[in-house]
Amino acid sequence: MARDPRDQTQSPIPGLSLETRLTQLGRAGVRIRGFVNPPLVRGSTVLHNSCAERREAGRHRLEQELIYGLLGTPTHFALENALAAIEGGTRCQIVSSGLAAITTSLLAYLGTGDHCLVPDSVYGPTRHFCDTLLRQAGVETTYYVPTIDPDSLAALFRPNTKVLFLESPGSHTFEMQDVPALARVAHARGAAVLMDNTWGILFFQPFAHGVDVSIQALTKYVGGHSDIILGGIITARDSDWEKIRNASMTLGQYASPDDCWLALRGLRTLAARLKQQMESGLKVARWLATRAEVYQVLYPALPGAPGHAIWRRDYSGACSLFGVVFQPDIAEDSMIEMIDSLELFGIGASWGGFESLALPTTGTIRRTAAPPPLAGPAARFHIGLEDPNDLIADLERAFKHLRRV
Repeated sequence: MARDPRDQTQSPIPGLSLETRLTQLGRAGVRIRGFVNPPLVRGSTVLHNSCAERREAGRHRLEQELIYGLLGTPTHFALENALAAIEGGTRCQIVSSGLAAITTSLLAYLGTGDHCLVPDSVYGPTRHFCDTLLRQAGVETTYYVPTIDPDSLAALFRPNTKVLFLESPGSHTFEMQDVPALARVAHARGAAVLMDNTWGILFFQPFAHGVDVSIQALTKYVGGHSDIILGGIITARDSDWEKIRNASMTLGQYASPDDCWLALRGLRTLAARLKQQMESGLKVARWLATRAEVYQVLYPALPGAPGHAIWRRDYSGACSLFGVVFQPDIAEDSMIEMIDSLELFGIGASWGGFESLALPTTGTIRRTAAPPPLAGPAARFHIGLEDPNDLIADLERAFKHLRRV
């Protein structure tokens, strides 16, 4: 018998808070004798008692059944079920990276002659995939202004538009999208709605807002320690799950059970880490907003920031990643000197770990639908678990390197 993929995706006690469910999901249960954490299961070959049993297992290849290691182990299944529950879905497919979650999802819904709509603020590697492999496969992409209104979006649809891709907030520039309104436009025209929801991991319920497929870079906050690379694709309907599962198996997408086990461990502290990092992020962002050298802080959770009204309406919290635009007369090379002089902020890609990061973004942002909304040099900051007062003191020292042109 194939296992019900909904096993362990719902808490046994209705009405429990998210924090409580994060400690319970993906486990056998607190009254089960044994170790607290589920075991790490590695393996490729799965043995069966008979040929008939193996044939029966093969009939359930779209389910969570032990058939072959590439199709998942109990370690994969425990993480998948927990992630589905967190986002309000029913099923999840673990893949090798956040980018793999994006590309697998797009390939599941798009084929030769199709058209997709992608926000101009999208994650750079997503744009590269659309402009290279998708184009080579005969799929055309139109980039739209991320803050587009529903009527203007509707005008971009074609008879062959199969996917509306969303990323809210946008990469580097943090534009918030009106997801429910845009999703209604897409569904009225028969298109699927795919969303990169990595920034909103615990704070935005995608399926309650019209999303069909939610994409997560589990490398970020779920892992939480900057030591794994992993992706997840979550769905709420069987029809969407079958597309994702088939595409994933056809592409041979797989993730190490060791990384899945670490991600499952990261889930246990996710709520606590995000709460502290949001508080620290807001404190640092408020300080930055008072500085004369700063033109604008691009942090939707900050009152007065672009997109704050949508964030307040649709989100229950915020992660600690945001952008900073410096005054137009701040020399770009002095901003880089400022970042180089920081002692508590690392300079590196990715985010979502325990450590704070700073990264220049000026010159790395590509837009084709409209110029990026940057009045001056820009940088991206991720606030980790350090004391925010120490981070502010570090920034204040570094700001002495900023000079006017």
